[in-house]
Amino acid sequence: MKEIYIGNLPYTATEADLEGMFGEFGEIKKVNVITDRQTGRSKGFAFIGFAEGDQASAAVDKMNGHEMGGRAIRVNIAEDRRGEGGGGGGGGGGRR
Repeated sequence: MKEIYIGNLPYTATEADLEGMFGEFGEIKKVNVITDRQTGRSKGFAFIGFAEGDQASAAVDKMNGHEMGGRAIRVNIAEDRRGEGGGGGGGGGGRR
């Protein structure tokens, strides 16, 4: 699965809206509009997972800058953040 990031979304955009817009590029495995934990309101960005990498690339090429709800959306290949930040343990620096 290859994910794309969609930014600058109108706060009213739903997962169904995005599935309808991006479904023409291929098989969508998941759609996730990111929401605020406390309010439940959209934060204005989302991720869509496509079955194939070429489908994701086509969506980026065609939809980056596309207008949705009066806003020009940003569409990029999502960066894989898994595995970042863990680090190799160690450390400590025993002060005595």
